[in-house]
Amino acid sequence: MPQHDRLPGTPEFLIKLPKDGGEARGHLLTAFGGNGTHKFVLQQGSSVAAEAWPGLGDHARRFRAELRESEALADVSVDPGRPQESRLWVATRDITCNSSSAAAALVYGYDSSGPESWRTVEGHPLADYLSTGWRAPRKAWLVRGSNVSGHNLVRQLWLEEGAVSLAGAHLPPLEESDPTKSALRRFVEEGYEGAASYNQKRGLVDELHAFLTQMRVGDTVATIGDGRLHIGRITGEAVQTASPGGLSDLRRSVAWQTDSHPYDELPEAVQQKLSVQHDVVDLTGVLEALEGLTGNTGPAGPSGTDGPARQSAAGRPAQRELSLPDVTESLAAELLVHDRAWLEEVRELLTDDRQLVFYGPPGTGKTYLAMKLAEYFGGGPEQVKIVQFHPSYSYEDFFEGFRPMEDAETREVAFRLTAGPLRELADLASREGNRHVPHFLIIDEINRANLAKVFGELYFLLEYRTKSVRLTYSGDDFALPPNLFVIGTMNTADRSIALVDAAMRRRFAFVELSPRVEPTAGLLARWLKREGRETEPAHLLDALNARIEEADFAIGPSYLMKPGVYRDGGLERTWRTKILPLLEEHHYGEGLDVALRYGLSSLREQRP
Repeated sequence: MPQHDRLPGTPEFLIKLPKDGGEARGHLLTAFGGNGTHKFVLQQGSSVAAEAWPGLGDHARRFRAELRESEALADVSVDPGRPQESRLWVATRDITCNSSSAAAALVYGYDSSGPESWRTVEGHPLADYLSTGWRAPRKAWLVRGSNVSGHNLVRQLWLEEGAVSLAGAHLPPLEESDPTKSALRRFVEEGYEGAASYNQKRGLVDELHAFLTQMRVGDTVATIGDGRLHIGRITGEAVQTASPGGLSDLRRSVAWQTDSHPYDELPEAVQQKLSVQHDVVDLTGVLEALEGLTGNTGPAGPSGTDGPARQSAAGRPAQRELSLPDVTESLAAELLVHDRAWLEEVRELLTDDRQLVFYGPPGTGKTYLAMKLAEYFGGGPEQVKIVQFHPSYSYEDFFEGFRPMEDAETREVAFRLTAGPLRELADLASREGNRHVPHFLIIDEINRANLAKVFGELYFLLEYRTKSVRLTYSGDDFALPPNLFVIGTMNTADRSIALVDAAMRRRFAFVELSPRVEPTAGLLARWLKREGRETEPAHLLDALNARIEEADFAIGPSYLMKPGVYRDGGLERTWRTKILPLLEEHHYGEGLDVALRYGLSSLREQRP
């Protein structure tokens, strides 16, 4: 078998098998496999899972069978004290694999990504030691330069000289044009030892890798200076040069647009991305919005001038703006809201604040109205997600957290970062092509949970939609999409609105639904008229609520808007089993005869 040299500058990598199944070790080779990636050597003595899972490809199955037949993989004796442990094989010699992914599949017994599965002893992925592979043909970047050690390089250097730069006073001469992340990590660890914290060094590695390796000629670049956004095109490769104080040692030439844009007038999605607190930020997600500001699209030519693919603004499809549908007479009629102005006010509140709460006593149709309006304004139920809060509901349930999950292939159970309903809906709303479509999250019984615990840092985003925050678990920079709306419902019989904390009251608009105010007042009478029924239940409900002194404990009309109420004996049955028990609880310990005061016979006697 021909021998190949080990890839220079790469360490030994390992995979630890679950359930104390040992570990496998290996290294990259200079030679390339059939798929264009470096070959990988699984070292002698490495542990290999004996069981092949259903997801393993046919080629990998044949490779394992050949290695078994040639005795390159031998059985490992099972410990008599642990008969249930997974069966293992051991590599009796070095085994050359076509790629790191092929080696990972050999070790695990199922297909796996080698660049992510193989890790150094410190935990760095093998991917950090490979040259950059495929990337999007057009990307956009934010590079900050308005405060570099107290200097405004945007004003003093970048705009005048047509450049963008990063500081690099402690870096050695960089001989590679596209250094790998592992090489940059080594340079930063050595050059900034004692000059930066571990977190600062990790961030610096990411920024250097983006600036030197990920950026390409023709990419869009943006920066903020003196409260304005400047946009340009990268026209040159990265160069390393000496600069005063090392403030701009790494540079790329840029053709800046002559016009700049006030920060406060930028699209909301752009402001969100610009709020990410890093010196280099990938803005590709808002590339279309940035090009909309300049009126141009398509890649630039090598010199930064317009290339043949550049299109005029007139040739671009118009970007669809986010808006909520207008309120119609048919919607008002369907919801039995006789005052259309009330629905229009709700629409305006959602447009301005993006989150509101329907509050009121039980049976006033809060949840029903929230669902119907969300489906109408969102264009259908596909854009609506419903959750119900309860006292044990947490941030991990609502947004994201680590939960026990079973691997579909290995059946191993491990804690994995899992998205909750808000994160899922936010990801759906922020997809390209969805950003003009309203998406709604309905939170039923919003006041029954510990809101500070459930929302966490998301409380900030509810008020500041143009900002982003660093998430607790994933570490991602996250912003609530502008097309995500929240409608909460709150039963005031459970907890008074006065007990809701000030932070929530400031972030939500509160809309009352009560039998004593529109549109709930008279709702039952309108429904009975539409259904062609007698109006007596509406009169009885009005008489009942007139006797209830506290508005938070009034009875809503939805109890009497069900078919069972209008079968033989249905009204009496509903009154006895649904309405009177609520009032019994309300007057508990007062010694009041609830049936005598609120019963049907008493209310009927009161009517003229």
